[in-house]
Amino acid sequence: MEVTGKIKLIGETKSFGTSEFKKRECRITTDDQYPQILPIEFVQDKCDLLNNFKVGDDVKISVNLRGNEWTNPQGEVKCFPSIQGWRIEKTELQDTQFEQTTDVNTEEPDDLPF
Repeated sequence: MEVTGKIKLIGETKSFGTSEFKKRECRITTDDQYPQILPIEFVQDKCDLLNNFKVGDDVKISVNLRGNEWTNPQGEVKCFPSIQGWRIEKTELQDTQFEQTTDVNTEEPDDLPF
């Protein structure tokens, strides 16, 4: 699965526990009709993939959806979904809405009212 958008934030790498588990968060604003802000986690050796990117870059990120269950002390089971990135690359947004024309006749009268 892939997500495209503009980088809004790149967090610092954080280490957890004695197992040296590392995690780094990146937030992107999607380029959909209704933009969403998505937190994407990069873990372990994938944390370094964010070193060559900065806030404002347009990117395409390959992701996996993950989820974990946890039982709190009261016995309630909670589910925590996450989006985990494993590849990231820069993209260039293309404006295909307007095309430039080269077929212009300069001999036609300019009859525009402004």
